[in-house]
Amino acid sequence: MTDGRCYRLAGWNAAISPPATPSQALALELEPPLTSQHSASPLPISLFEKREELRRVLESKHFARAPKKTRFLEFVSEQAFLGNGDSLNEYLIGVEVYGRGSGFNAQEDPIVRVQAHEIRRSLKQYYEEDGKDSLIRIDLPAGHYVPIFDRNAAEETTEAELSAGQAPQGSRFWTRLHIALTLALTATCLLLVFFLVARGRPNRQPAQPVTTLPDGLEWFWSPFLPPANGPVIVIPNHPLLRAAHDGDSPQTLAGGHEIPKSSLPEFRDTIHFRELKRFLFVPSLTDFTSVGETLGVVRLCKMFYRAGQNCNVQQSRLVNFEEIKGENAILLGGSQAWSGRVFLNVEGFHLQSGVIFNRNPQPGEKPVYRPEFDSVTNQLTRDYALVLMLPNEKKENRVLLIYGIYTQGSQAAIEYLTNPEQMRELHKALIGLAPDHKTIPPYFQALIATTVENSVPGTSALVAVRAIPD
Repeated sequence: MTDGRCYRLAGWNAAISPPATPSQALALELEPPLTSQHSASPLPISLFEKREELRRVLESKHFARAPKKTRFLEFVSEQAFLGNGDSLNEYLIGVEVYGRGSGFNAQEDPIVRVQAHEIRRSLKQYYEEDGKDSLIRIDLPAGHYVPIFDRNAAEETTEAELSAGQAPQGSRFWTRLHIALTLALTATCLLLVFFLVARGRPNRQPAQPVTTLPDGLEWFWSPFLPPANGPVIVIPNHPLLRAAHDGDSPQTLAGGHEIPKSSLPEFRDTIHFRELKRFLFVPSLTDFTSVGETLGVVRLCKMFYRAGQNCNVQQSRLVNFEEIKGENAILLGGSQAWSGRVFLNVEGFHLQSGVIFNRNPQPGEKPVYRPEFDSVTNQLTRDYALVLMLPNEKKENRVLLIYGIYTQGSQAAIEYLTNPEQMRELHKALIGLAPDHKTIPPYFQALIATTVENSVPGTSALVAVRAIPD
């Protein structure tokens, strides 16, 4: 997810990011045209053109059925696009592309050199056949691993004619259009900068935190809004078995688990059932993010942007407890290896192994809350989620946990917490817990239930609340 948009024209980039606060001026960052490292042509080759040519090459018959060569060329090209060409060597390619491990010795294992030779031969064949009319050519010079993007001879001849004043009428038209569009974009950017700078100029009144949150939400979300720092939102990486495919390495496939297709009739209407010859499943910690949490992140970020707050989203496998405890944080999904042990309040409601335990049931409450399923179809019909507002290491910071038993519960809880009408219900329940019946407890716990139909959350409702002692 990104908090900026990029507009590209005539080889120039204008990166526009929304201000972190309403008083912050817009910054425009102009990036010079991306030039070929090898071509003597005065006309630069844009990153878009390079990526398009790479895509055409990889989709050709010379690479489409050769996953190792495809991965090799794609990896070195992306590193070159990122400006990391100087670090490309046999060891890096052997480890990153072929999974050889830290003990890889390029002198003893020639895999990289052999594959590079095959790639050069395939590129030569491609440009002699399918790519003979390509305007751009990719080369992998012998002895090097940084791909070179050049315009072909016909393009260079046309450019030479242009520089000599012999451009045909059609070329002159496109040149004039290129200049006109560039000038138009420049004028538009200048006007936009002027408008936003003027808008962001402070007035003579004391600056006040500005929020456009609907009534009924600010009481809950204010600890995460300006002037406080934006929270880090952590989405889960669930361990799972995903369907293997031809792009997987031999090592990945060797660690797979095969299940006969006939034993999985639920998958019969999926593209995997039709295209995959075998149902081989491989373990993964990185390929999957729950759908409900992902949709919830979109909803949260839209709300934060309305209030002038940044949205910093991270995946759980890349975040540790030390990074979380020093700032505002919102943890989604419940699969973080450390969050369940550190933050869950076991004296109230406690999520463990797909069940929510109620340690001190109040009148009308159950001691255990389990998800419910249709007795005929076995489809999920009811899910539950825990919401915990807790102090962090610094008491001015908060940790908010939103944990559904299933992903539908997480999505329903986020929708509940961003719905002003439903949040009035939670506000009233928390006021009822306060000794003075006026002050909302700063730290609390809520249990939310939702109906589920066709794997989509429906009507959600508050089941119970608990105040958490300071």
